[in-house]
Parts: sequence; C-alpha cells; structure tokens
Amino acid sequence: MRIAVISGGRSSEAEVSRSSAAQVIAALRARGHSCTELESDEELWEALRTGGYDVAFLALHGRGGEDGTVQGVCELLGVPYTGSDVLASSLCFNKAMAKRVLVAAGVPTPAWRVVARTVDADAALAAMEAAAATLGLPLVVKPNRSGSTIGLSVVADITDLKAAFREAAWHDDVLCEQMISGVEVTIGIIGHNPATALPTLEIVSHRPLYDYAAKYTAGQSEHIIPARLPAELRERAAEVGLAAHAALGCRAVSRVDLIVAPDGTPWVLEVNTIPGLTELSLLPDAARHAGIAFDELCQRLVDDALTRRRGEARR
Repeated sequence: MRIAVISGGRSSEAEVSRSSAAQVIAALRARGHSCTELESDEELWEALRTGGYDVAFLALHGRGGEDGTVQGVCELLGVPYTGSDVLASSLCFNKAMAKRVLVAAGVPTPAWRVVARTVDADAALAAMEAAAATLGLPLVVKPNRSGSTIGLSVVADITDLKAAFREAAWHDDVLCEQMISGVEVTIGIIGHNPATALPTLEIVSHRPLYDYAAKYTAGQSEHIIPARLPAELRERAAEVGLAAHAALGCRAVSRVDLIVAPDGTPWVLEVNTIPGLTELSLLPDAARHAGIAFDELCQRLVDDALTRRRGEARR
C-alpha cells in the first residue's frame, strides 16, 4: 500500500512525533509498504489530496494533530486514517472536557478546577488559591490541552502557585488537579469491537516527576510489566481503562494513564488517542509483552483504518 505517515507540525511535541514516525516508517516498509513522511503543515492538504495514498498513518502528538484537526482534514479529503475520529480526539485532548465525560460515565478521575489563562495576575492567583483550598496540597498544575507533561508542576507550597500558573498558562488554560498518591500505571488499548487491554504497565521514574526528560531519555525511567500490583487490581485497572476508552469514543488504539490508590481505586488521569511510538514509548513495550511485534501493531492500525472506511462506504 501507499501510506502517508504524518508527523511534526508546530506543537511542543513535534520532535517526539518525528521519532514516532521514523519507527512507524521502518516497521511498515519492512512489511512491504511504500511510505512517505508528510509534515503536518500548510502543505499537508495538497499533499494528501494529490498523493494517491491508500491510508494516512497519524504519528502526531500535541496540538494540530492529536486534537482532531488533521483527522478533520482526512475526513474532508476522504483519506482513511489511523486511530480515533475527530470528536474522540478533540475530547481526549481537552483534559477538562474528557473529565466531564468520564464523571458522567462513572469512571473515577481526580477532582479538578480550570483557571483561564486570560485572567489578570490578581484574579489568576485568587483562582489558584481557591483551587488549592478545595483540592488540597500538593496540587497538580498543568495545561488543559497539552501532552508529554509539558508545563506540568506539582505545587507543595502555596507560594509556588503563581509560578505554576505562569508555566502552564504559557501553553493553554490551566488545569488544577487533586493529587492522588499510589502506583502509576498505564493501560494500552488496541482493537475495535472488541477493544483489548494490553498488560498493565507500571511506570517508575528516576526523576522527581515522570516528566519529558524521564519519558524520552534512556535510563531515566523503567517500565515494569506486569505492574507490581495484585492480579485483581491489575484487572480492575484494565477494566477502568477500557471503560474510559469507550466513554470517550476512542477507536483502534489509546493509552489510558492511571494512578492506583492504596485503597485499590484506579483513578484515570488522561486518555491519549495517539500514544507515543518511539523506542522508549509505553504502548509498544506493553504490546511486545503481549506478543505483538511493533510491525504487527502498526499493521493492525492500518487495517483498522481501512476497515472503518469500508464500513462507512457501505453505509
């Protein structure tokens, strides 16, 4: 097949996206496909319109790709594409909106407040102090629409609220979230009707936070599969991950990040519709543990995109 692998763009995660794309291209070429890497920029529309591609593989992270925008381009051009549709992508990328859906569906997620980035300094500080009073300290502060923990802070002292707001507001409106202590795990989900949960993966960071450097620097974090939890808690985390995936309308692939609290409750932090596919990424590691090689994982995503388009054509 002729496959367009779309990556890059202007998001803060563009370089990670290009690393994912390089892995995907190598895997799909090994399967005999013809792959062309396309940059997610102003020339993408024409490249997709005239390229004669059988499918677009979205290796995008962050704004302008993971948020439903490129999915919309593919829809308008009639090009089959991997992963979730416009609505699910947009919902999951907006953390506060995703949380509203999860709460409505009965999926546990930490309490939160949103502070608009446009408010003046005094109003911002007052809103941040109110959030801290309601949600408690330590308080997780992060951009409402961003990924790879960019702009994230954990505030233990109220005097640090202003700096945390400024760091997050550089990227978007600010999400203040109750901090849940426990075991940090992620559930990779693949397939459709039925979706399947991959083995529960525990994340151990060698930095104070599982931040950008911990995620993308070799030796700064470890993946433990299966997670060091009792079997019944691993199963419960997988059930909650699948419930979050379904509630938000995800398709083909997602990665659900959770904290399993000491009382056994799995709290959903966020749902990623285009998980990282780099050498150090979580989803490919969990898939390998389940016996799914990386090239097979990529092929499954391509096959799902084509299956969905055939179903839409029949309708």
